[in-house]
Amino acid sequence: MSSLIDRDNRNTPEDKPVQRSKSFSFKTPREVCSSCEKTVYPMERLVANNLIFHSACFCCKHCNTKLSLGTFAALSGDFYCKPHFQQLFKSKGNYDEGFGRKQHKELWTSKEGENITKTA
Repeated sequence: MSSLIDRDNRNTPEDKPVQRSKSFSFKTPREVCSSCEKTVYPMERLVANNLIFHSACFCCKHCNTKLSLGTFAALSGDFYCKPHFQQLFKSKGNYDEGFGRKQHKELWTSKEGENITKTA
């Protein structure tokens, strides 16, 4: 009979409900896709060059083909598929021409031309 009274009273520390701290939460910092700037959830998260992407947003800048961690090349913060990276940059022999900028050797020749006219 005494065991029934103990169960009904529940004054022992083991029987009291557990109180959790109100400051504790499961909130994690919100991660944003570098391409579309929307929230990235853990299942669709992809990290390349310390940037976070949705797996669907990680695409070649030239042809928009979906990339993976094994099939991309990066240059100046832009991502390319390996065939287009080679086509745009390696075959030209320099990176400036691939981006449509003046080659550095043209800058040197223009400076040399100025020096020749100044000395003459």
